[in-house]
Amino acid sequence: MGLSVAQRGGVFLVVVACLLTVGICAPFSGHDLQRVMQIAIALCAVLYALSVAPAEPQVDPVTAWGLALIAGLGLVSSVLAHQPLWALTEVALFVSCAAISLAFALLRRRGGEPLDRGLMLIVALLCLIKLIQYLYAGALAFTSGARTLDPDLLLSGFSNKRFYGQFQTFTLPLLALPLLMPTVSRTVRAATFALLCGWWLIAIGGGTRGTWLGMGVAGVVLAVLGPWGRRWLGWQLAAMLGGLLLYGLIFTLLADYLGIELANAAGDRLTTSLSGRGPIWWQAWHMLVERPWLGFGPMHFADLANTIAAHPHQAMLQWASEWGVPSALCVAFLAWRGGWATVAVLRERAQSGARADLLRLCLFAGLVGALVQAMVDGVIVMPNSQVWLALVVGWLMALHMWRTPVTATQPLAWRAWTGLSVLAVGLLVYIALRDVPHISQAQQQYLSGESRHLQPRFWAQGVIAR
Repeated sequence: MGLSVAQRGGVFLVVVACLLTVGICAPFSGHDLQRVMQIAIALCAVLYALSVAPAEPQVDPVTAWGLALIAGLGLVSSVLAHQPLWALTEVALFVSCAAISLAFALLRRRGGEPLDRGLMLIVALLCLIKLIQYLYAGALAFTSGARTLDPDLLLSGFSNKRFYGQFQTFTLPLLALPLLMPTVSRTVRAATFALLCGWWLIAIGGGTRGTWLGMGVAGVVLAVLGPWGRRWLGWQLAAMLGGLLLYGLIFTLLADYLGIELANAAGDRLTTSLSGRGPIWWQAWHMLVERPWLGFGPMHFADLANTIAAHPHQAMLQWASEWGVPSALCVAFLAWRGGWATVAVLRERAQSGARADLLRLCLFAGLVGALVQAMVDGVIVMPNSQVWLALVVGWLMALHMWRTPVTATQPLAWRAWTGLSVLAVGLLVYIALRDVPHISQAQQQYLSGESRHLQPRFWAQGVIAR
């Protein structure tokens, strides 16, 4: 006897939670493992969506046609690209992200509010594990007898501290949800606030300016969306001050008392430098000017090798230079349209203290923060960030209040989508099976040449020009 729809949803959520835990919390985790975990989550998402085919459309016709246009332009650009297989792999990657969003939307719409509690539990557990790892690494560093301490070395599970910061941009807003809910006990509220302070400690110690910028803009946006948004901002500011106090006690007072010199302090990151982004932004701009209509092909910024990065650390420049300006404008239009629709619901429900409305507020804050950070960082490139972006978008889709009557699903459109998603995930599985056994060898070969560091894109060694 087969599983019920609710049971399938439960299995899907548990499997995703396990994959996220391995990809983020495992000591041996990093970019390549997180990419494999992302492909596994996409495979689970497609299987789940196929098992619970919806009776109603998940997006409105304008969004559906916009996504179809973006996919079509991506396929044409890929065929004309220098390396069509890698270009198609990038298209498949974004199709798989859409499949993950759709699966989360279906999951929440069928499971209801209990799944909101499940999501928050997963977020809290992941952040708690990472905080424990951070504090344990700090305790070892302070008791090791070393005279110099680099806070960056306390961060684990990510290939780069900026990728860690991207994960925090998604989760910092969500951790404030229990603090907004009046029905939460004082014990839970105190524990949540302590965790949020610890999470801010890591954000401050990590020094990811994109996270600070994203959270700052999210705070300004939520402050104008009503009283609950201002309460959210108040809790975040309080937790940030708590994190700053902890940072001062640990990395200033305690370090001075023990005679330990601090390297890469958070204050050293308070600069306006572009950290090498200028040259790669110019490279993306020149690519855009040279081929404005269809771009050089998805992922093909990495086909023009440079000494800095395999992506331009700027979402719109990346999309326009690789997919073409028309595709980038379409993406921007859909993002603005979806964001404005969410703002309309937030304003309409500004006085509501219901769990779903407060969760929508926190999810929107995470989305705003991530999109702002994507203007200066590789949020749309890194595997863990792509999964969390898909999760946030999918959950917001499920919580959205339709203003027009919902029509029946078009069978032909659903079959076309399922076929495309199956092909996309199938291609990603093929690439993983082809490359994973040889990843270490390829990285060593790359580093044995003129390159001194890995440049992540699809894999940690993301340059496809060689």
